[in-house]
Amino acid sequence: MRSIRTIAALTLTGGLVLAPSLRADVRTDEKSRVEFAGMLGRMFNMFGGKAAREGTASTVAVKGNRKATMNDSTGQIIDLGEEKVYDLDLKKKSYKVITFAEMRRQIEEARKKAEEDARKEQPPEEKAKPADPNAKQVEVDFDIKNTGEKKTINGFDTHETVMTITVREKGKTLEESGGLVTTADMWLAPKIAAMKEIVEFDIKYAKQLYGPMVSGISASQMAAASAMYPMMKDAVAKMSAEGAKLDGTAILTTVTMDAVKSAEQIAQEAKEESKPSGGGGISGRLGGMLAKKIGPKKDEPGKTRSTFMTMNTEVLKVATDVAPADIAVPAGFKENK
Repeated sequence: MRSIRTIAALTLTGGLVLAPSLRADVRTDEKSRVEFAGMLGRMFNMFGGKAAREGTASTVAVKGNRKATMNDSTGQIIDLGEEKVYDLDLKKKSYKVITFAEMRRQIEEARKKAEEDARKEQPPEEKAKPADPNAKQVEVDFDIKNTGEKKTINGFDTHETVMTITVREKGKTLEESGGLVTTADMWLAPKIAAMKEIVEFDIKYAKQLYGPMVSGISASQMAAASAMYPMMKDAVAKMSAEGAKLDGTAILTTVTMDAVKSAEQIAQEAKEESKPSGGGGISGRLGGMLAKKIGPKKDEPGKTRSTFMTMNTEVLKVATDVAPADIAVPAGFKENK
């Protein structure tokens, strides 16, 4: 499992139409952290180390078909033309190379393993149920509000915009079916033209590699998260499309993803809570697996919503001077094969 990689601005990349070419250079400094709850959190903390637990400060540079993300100990260079990713160990002065094809294989393996692990954790009665032909019929609601709040962040004059994406079962309310709610609290500065290049690069990378992705976590982590939380892809794709329309550049962004229990799940929990043993599982067509993974603690009875992912990204500085060395493997580094 690859460690968490930080990006210049929080960008949810999906199936968008890409601009004809990548032209301008851009370099940014940023702080970023992605946090998962439950089993995903334990897994990512184990493999992500200090960066996963505390977040990282990084420099991101885009020049042509290359993007480099560097922090104090690791780095990553993505080359869209070569379809290769270079993972750098800055302390050991070494690097590894993996092709997009190899990454796709690893992503599929991660997805299948996550689905298998999720199924193992389902109660027997859920495993015995036949596949629901309506399970993937969902609707996506979108809402965006300008709060009127303003503040200066890292020298940028910003205003606050809150975007909410709700994924629920088609023909039902969120309270009836359960589902997933994604909220993006963004502090936007006037549009910074150069930042568009990072957005476009991330979109093209996602399209070439695998599909909708959340910048700030690796592709294999996205596959694992999507396997556990199937509605995540719908939310990511919608936020990507709507985020591209915003009139401004996000300087500080906090994104949360919440699983919401259905009325059926709440009723089932109440029933199970009344049993002395407290056993049993959580049913429900749309949100059952989500609620099972991150259900409330015993000291939180009646809680209908749980946050399973939080992402924070802050842009510290933006520049347009990028030298060839900024997006290249440093001289003297040795390849580990």
